[in-house]
Amino acid sequence: MLVAVVLFVVMDALGKYLSLRYPVIQVVWARYAFHLLAMAPILLHPRVTVLTNRLGLQLLRSMCLLGTTFLFYSAVQHIPLATANAIAFVGPLLVTALSVPLLGERVGPRRWAAVFVGFIGVMVIIRPGAGMRDWAMLLPVGVAVCFAFYQITTRLLSRTDAALTTLFWTGAGGLLVSTAALPFNWTTPDLFGWVLLASIGVVGCVSHLLMIKAYQAAPAAVLAPFIYTQLVWAIPMGYVLFGDFPDSWTLVGAAIVVGSGLYVWYRESARRRKD
Repeated sequence: MLVAVVLFVVMDALGKYLSLRYPVIQVVWARYAFHLLAMAPILLHPRVTVLTNRLGLQLLRSMCLLGTTFLFYSAVQHIPLATANAIAFVGPLLVTALSVPLLGERVGPRRWAAVFVGFIGVMVIIRPGAGMRDWAMLLPVGVAVCFAFYQITTRLLSRTDAALTTLFWTGAGGLLVSTAALPFNWTTPDLFGWVLLASIGVVGCVSHLLMIKAYQAAPAAVLAPFIYTQLVWAIPMGYVLFGDFPDSWTLVGAAIVVGSGLYVWYRESARRRKD
């Protein structure tokens, strides 16, 4: 899981670098096209199937991840990697809130309080009004919303479809939509550009495979906190590669959001042990 998280940050950094040089939709297309190419050896295995019992839900989930990817790469064109990650970390809190109407789960008052505090943390980072420096600060909020629905649909699909089936449709749906938009958003890359475009897809595929393996080996409640180590890597990587560093208010807001997310994880773990 830790290696997967590091690769997520590497993919984000590649996305930021490429989005400054190529249209965002072209970068998104490469993310999915080379993701599927990297999966080709796995898909040839006779025991692996891409047939799904819930095609509509698979496509909806894929569109949620497509929105997450597009909005995140658009955001990091303008704001630091760590800032975008910190705001997007409200996603797990949104999952907690949405699990009530969409999954029929019960959320107690303590977790609702943690969700509320997490949103305060996001407001500290964004600082609406005079304090908000850039409209791009709102894009990671859209990332969090899309990713929350992505998580919810992933939970629903885990009841019926195999992990590799879902991983295939993760790339297939995004590739279909981004390919349709590609003729209107294309800048011919040089050799180095092609290498980086291919790398973002391969890194994305490998990171998701590692995450799947992690969830096969350990309970979700054990692995969930590790996702927050993204900030540990995003801050120095953003500074070294792009010279950007989150300000003090962003760090305070990030601490609030991460603390709220960890508390929600703690309460869910405690509830499961009790059950």
